[in-house]
Amino acid sequence: MQAIRSRGFIAALKRMLNFNVIPVKNSTTEAVWKILIYDRFGQDIISPLLSVKELRDMGITLHLLLHSDRDPIPDVPAIYFVMPTEENVDRICQDLRNQFYESYYLNFISAISRSKLEDIASAALSTNAVAQVAKVFDQYLNFITLEDDMFVLCNQNKELVSYHAINRPDITDTEMEIIMDTLVDSLFCFFVTIGAVPIIRCPRGNAAEMVAVKLDKKLRENLRDARNSLFTGDTLAGGQFSFQRPLLVLVDRNIDLATPLHHTWTYQALVHDVLDFLLNRVNLEETPGQETSPAGARPKKKNKKTYDLTGADHFWQRHKGSPFPEVAESVQQELDSYRTQEDEVKHLKSIMGLEGEDEGAISMLSDNTAKLTSAVSSLPELLQKKRLIDLHTNVATAVLEHIKTRKLDVYFEYEEKLMSKSTLDKSLLDMISDPDGGTPEDKMRLFIIYYISSPQPPSEVDLEQYKKALTDAGCNLAPLNYIKRWKAFTKMASAPTNFGGSGVKPISLLSRVMNTGSQFVMEGVKNLVLKQQMCSKTSLIQVLFIFQAIVFVVGGGNYIEYQNLVDYTKNKPGKHVIYGCSELFNATQFLKQIGQILAI
Repeated sequence: MQAIRSRGFIAALKRMLNFNVIPVKNSTTEAVWKILIYDRFGQDIISPLLSVKELRDMGITLHLLLHSDRDPIPDVPAIYFVMPTEENVDRICQDLRNQFYESYYLNFISAISRSKLEDIASAALSTNAVAQVAKVFDQYLNFITLEDDMFVLCNQNKELVSYHAINRPDITDTEMEIIMDTLVDSLFCFFVTIGAVPIIRCPRGNAAEMVAVKLDKKLRENLRDARNSLFTGDTLAGGQFSFQRPLLVLVDRNIDLATPLHHTWTYQALVHDVLDFLLNRVNLEETPGQETSPAGARPKKKNKKTYDLTGADHFWQRHKGSPFPEVAESVQQELDSYRTQEDEVKHLKSIMGLEGEDEGAISMLSDNTAKLTSAVSSLPELLQKKRLIDLHTNVATAVLEHIKTRKLDVYFEYEEKLMSKSTLDKSLLDMISDPDGGTPEDKMRLFIIYYISSPQPPSEVDLEQYKKALTDAGCNLAPLNYIKRWKAFTKMASAPTNFGGSGVKPISLLSRVMNTGSQFVMEGVKNLVLKQQMCSKTSLIQVLFIFQAIVFVVGGGNYIEYQNLVDYTKNKPGKHVIYGCSELFNATQFLKQIGQILAI
């Protein structure tokens, strides 16, 4: 099983943007200029995969939101990429009536119903625009690919399929059916895109089983109709009935509530935990400079910067799963290497600028011409390297500020000791009561992990003492109230689960401080050396699958579990795991969700 991106997904997008014709490599034919119209769902699917430059290379001169104020451009074809909702269909019909574009290529993210298709046909007939509707396609691309081996079902309206939505006590059967149907539709699209019929495995008695039953039924119904089956004939991926079918392991978020709350220590997971990181894009507020505003003047506004962290970023690809201190060192090494190359170019330029025509100057000129030519030819690469260094300097500095301010290294180490039942060098009550250690949210996360991972819950007297300390620290106790009920319901006290969620634990602490000349002064931040330890989902995969597997978490996932699976397969030649989830949340978002479940 290849990576999602290489196995049909990007190819399907590019084919769609080429009027649903497979693009010909090295074609001398000029690209046809066209407009891309998408809704928010389509935008979320395309943006992590194709840059504005790549869209332009495919002839997309303009990309606009369907419901934005658009001017008619009657001599240009338009490619639509939208969900088949009633609002979207109404707007498409309006565009047809107003003769907005030369021709219309309608691509629906999920399958459009017959009734909505008839609405479009009626609008086209009423305005004599039938000939202008060139193509109508169901694309089956209703999921977002964030990595070669990671996908998430939705970003828009994700609260409708969130952990909170699935687990709230007042949910009706009808509402649960709608949630399950939404998840199944997206998973079905995923398997149509990779061209594979999975073997489904799941635990019994939870939302994951409901998804499994519905998905199995949908797959069987499609395979039964041989003429119209999406898994036979000329499908996107082909070879779907090879000897090895992928294993789909559906798991419920409720089997592990500790991992999403765990303080992490790897780069990508830290960025997602402490920064504004969404769909492979991180938004940073630039810290104001040392200059103070004049008396009476308005304070300077903070500038916001946006950075894309994608597969094209080689530093990110190499280090996103690395412990943070290693990342800081690597950024410094890259910076030193860049400065060396830059100094070499400057030196050669100064030599080439020697004045006079004496023999020494001419001799030096000819000796260094080849070197300068080589240096100049590598200039674009050097500039790109500088851009990435600046990017990761800014991102890593922002992460480091959070680590230092909130003592995240201390929290990470303490939680790892809690979960591995190691000796603690400080009492939990002292950690919670420390006014300089972490935010109220950090303290609540720590206590919930303690509560979940303890074989026996604390006594009522101890619990009241902890609750008072948490309240004094400014914590909202609503998440803890839900966890108490959840733990009682799942009887975890009698059968504790090993929550090695981060996939790593410290085996030694090096008190050394990084170079004071470094861009990242790590003083006061512990450099944790990490050792592989499996989280619950990785252990499950080790038992179940041989070569190819998709792990999908109903109720939401996180980068900690994703990285754990990546680390597991690194040393397993021939094995490939894809991680998927109904939504992607960080600890802040998850804590908020569980705090709302029992709210009246």
